[in-house]
Amino acid sequence: MCCSIGKIRVDDLKLQKNETELNLMRGIKRVFDPKGILNPGTVING
Repeated sequence: MCCSIGKIRVDDLKLQKNETELNLMRGIKRVFDPKGILNPGTVING
């Protein structure tokens, strides 16, 4: 899993991870942040 991607390197993450991996990461974020209040507006939005 990726950490500290930053808002500047968002496009880099999309080049490194496929859609399945990104969806998995989004799902994990939803489990721990169901209201989407932690780090809003980032690449891994719930």
